[in-house]
Amino acid sequence: MSLQANFGERTINELQLIFRHRQINLEPGFQRNSVWSELDRRRLIHSVLSNFPVPCIFLYRRNDRGRIVYDVIDGKQRLETILMFTGTGRFRADRFEVKLDLDKGPEWVGWPELRKRHAERHQFESYKIQTVEVSGDFSEIVQLFVRLNATGKRLTSSEKRHAKFYKSPFLRDAERLVGKFQRYLLQQKILTQAQIDRMKGTELFAELLMSIHHGGPINKKTSLDRAIGNEGINGNTLARLTREFVATLNLLKRMFPDIRPTRFHNTVEFYSLFMLIWQMNKEKFVLQDKARNRVAFSLLKKLSKGVDDLRLQLRKAAIPKNVQPIYRDYLLTVQGDTDSAATRERRVGILNGLLRSLYERKDEKRIFSAEQRRIIWNGEEQHNCPKCRKRLAWGDFTVDHIVAYVNGGKTSLRNAQLMCKSCNSKKGRR
Repeated sequence: MSLQANFGERTINELQLIFRHRQINLEPGFQRNSVWSELDRRRLIHSVLSNFPVPCIFLYRRNDRGRIVYDVIDGKQRLETILMFTGTGRFRADRFEVKLDLDKGPEWVGWPELRKRHAERHQFESYKIQTVEVSGDFSEIVQLFVRLNATGKRLTSSEKRHAKFYKSPFLRDAERLVGKFQRYLLQQKILTQAQIDRMKGTELFAELLMSIHHGGPINKKTSLDRAIGNEGINGNTLARLTREFVATLNLLKRMFPDIRPTRFHNTVEFYSLFMLIWQMNKEKFVLQDKARNRVAFSLLKKLSKGVDDLRLQLRKAAIPKNVQPIYRDYLLTVQGDTDSAATRERRVGILNGLLRSLYERKDEKRIFSAEQRRIIWNGEEQHNCPKCRKRLAWGDFTVDHIVAYVNGGKTSLRNAQLMCKSCNSKKGRR
């Protein structure tokens, strides 16, 4: 490696001072989110106040327009904990207390109380933490970051991917979308807050974006790194993928408002349901009929229960009787290699066979032809808008789908009426 390392030490007071002067960057692009629990943080403060040694901190030293800045490579959680406990800078609202054995026995103490005790305050602020200041080729920093985080709270595959490709527009878009839909992910129990913090949401959304680009399910293990690092996806393509992703997820939310009682809140099966909705929407199926969606959801719940019952019987070593083939076939796709392209395609195929027949396709032709316009105009004795009663002129009218096209209305004479432009634009999907 072409990195140079300088070994030293800094007191907590020095680290606080450097942070206040905005010379410590806790969140360089390759860093992960905060993953320590409150118990982890209390243990660290207790170790400091007990004068126990704590692991050293690795800092990447760089020059930012004539000013030295330190990117935290390893030790983010430790530095954050110290800054939270003392309420330093932007961590003022994150203060917490620790249980210490003081004069009158064990008691919970925060920094405002502790700083009034001269001996304890001096011990805390003068506590020295070993530091390693690294400088040199930045391209090797990510490799060092991953290697250093191979112990302790180990990096998940999602965090390693984030560290490696943190500059990727593809990954940044996935992260932004997680922020946009975070409330939905939590409400539907698709992911927990801890999983989102550890980049699982970013990984899931990146998979879905790449699957849209691929045109169908991808193999998670072999495709994702290559996909995220793919510089061949230009800005226009990424913008299109993002639009299709948002449209599909909003459609899924409207079709099935509460998937928590089913298996489809699991990320593996949520992926498959999402891809089915995306495929059917691309094929111009009408997916916004509430009555049909209620039937579809009842079928999903029935499938979910059937698969759960079968799995429970097998775990009890019971011999299943009169099992519907669809339950058996689906169960095979959620056991073992659940994320291969072939397994994902089989799972989407089963869902497709279950739901597709419920829905109709939109008419291939959306715009009424010139001939149809003449027939409709000449077939009406009174050329008035049916909404506002405005008198229509030959050069100033529209032909409206009585049953909206987006709701499956056909572009046919039987589903057509004259209408003024204003009323037609206001009508929308009604």
